[in-house]
Amino acid sequence: MTGFAPVEPATATGKAAELLADVQKTLGLTPNMTKAMANSPALLKGYLALSGALSGGALPAPVRERLAVATAEYNGCEYCLSAHTYIGANLAKVDTPELEAARDAKSSDPRIQALLTLSDAVARGRGQVDDTVLQAARDAGATDEEIGEVVGHLALNVLTNYFNTLAKVDNDWPVVPLHAAV
Repeated sequence: MTGFAPVEPATATGKAAELLADVQKTLGLTPNMTKAMANSPALLKGYLALSGALSGGALPAPVRERLAVATAEYNGCEYCLSAHTYIGANLAKVDTPELEAARDAKSSDPRIQALLTLSDAVARGRGQVDDTVLQAARDAGATDEEIGEVVGHLALNVLTNYFNTLAKVDNDWPVVPLHAAV
């Protein structure tokens, strides 16, 4: 089976039309991912709600984008890797070496490194994390609010990674190829 057919804003109806209009108004564009998600207005609404809630949280955009890049690389989602590399560089103003390092859950900033390590450990351990990893995040200055948001962002990123991969969403971002599988 091929991917999901995108729901075009010009021909969308009902709740899908409303949600896609909100995306266009908020972002100034309607990414292919949201057009594909509009096949299930409940999914698109849920994605937008969680994304919106987390964007107003304690973690700043440069950290959120690094988390997204690390998760996309880990999950093999070229769409999300491309999107968050672009957003990270152009909107969150993360420099190229830091975005490249984030692909391997690395950062030159010790606090961000601890958050990336935590997110990576949660993903790889499917929620089971050694206490030393959690303590290292706290020792680096992460609050419980931020640690909770790391899990929220991981969930959001896994949602979009899995959806884009399953739906075979056409990449409408400048393509960033995944690292070769080891």
